[in-house]
Amino acid sequence: MDTAIDNVFPPREPKPKWLRVKLPTGKNYTELRGLVDKYKLNTICTSGSCPNMGECWGEGTATFMILGNICTRSCGFCGVKTGRPETVDWDEPEKVARSIKIMNIKHAVITSVDRDDLKDMGSIIWAETVKAIRRMNPNTTLETLIPDFQGNTRNLDRIIEVAPEVVSHNMETVKRLTREVRIQAKYEKSLEVLRYLKEQGIKRTKSGIMLGLGETEEEVIQVLHDLADAKVDIVTIGQYLQPSKKHLPVKEYITPEQFAKYEQIGKELGFRHVESGALVRSSYHAEKHIH
Repeated sequence: MDTAIDNVFPPREPKPKWLRVKLPTGKNYTELRGLVDKYKLNTICTSGSCPNMGECWGEGTATFMILGNICTRSCGFCGVKTGRPETVDWDEPEKVARSIKIMNIKHAVITSVDRDDLKDMGSIIWAETVKAIRRMNPNTTLETLIPDFQGNTRNLDRIIEVAPEVVSHNMETVKRLTREVRIQAKYEKSLEVLRYLKEQGIKRTKSGIMLGLGETEEEVIQVLHDLADAKVDIVTIGQYLQPSKKHLPVKEYITPEQFAKYEQIGKELGFRHVESGALVRSSYHAEKHIH
């Protein structure tokens, strides 16, 4: 079995030095780590082994995933399990709000698996979670990193009505690779979602892409132009890293110089914030994006 897999995915080249991560340190990080372990709090920062956990927690930012940990979609880049999700936990909004209070989080990022199995695609729990956080943590600002809800405006309206400071939806990759990388998602639909959010009055919209999946420079620049046309405010650009041998292989490690070039192009296109670097993830520097 291993041999068959190795034939599909050639041996991985060693990661370049700019992808080495420092171990998280600092008083804030140590205190939060203790609270997370003590109360068994579910942050994607820990479950996803995020390279920026120490830095984000030091700034009072953390990311929470709702609606379970089994996704109805099978994207080729994502480490989240695919299958039949568990039933919705209607106590989850209160649990997340309590976690944020215990951790004394200043800026929370909420994300979720895709729930195409639900009639509302999870949008009701999404809205209830934002309301619960607002009730229990009135000074905490929020970013909601949402799925596409299959482009259903009724579901998107539930997010718009609770007015998070930032609403983000990731393009993930360039147009040509979308079918291979995201499988059940469509490039144009994601752009339509971002455009709709802005048209309906969301103050800050945001999107992110991963590089190293075989895209060209021209294709990345085209995504940036498409996002600018959709009036997106914030863009994140990071390096794709293969979660396991079953996932899409890394075709290329993008250099820091190339990331800097994309950042400059993004700024010239007028984005309010551009985070571009090998270790950048969707919620990197999220606390700065509300301004």
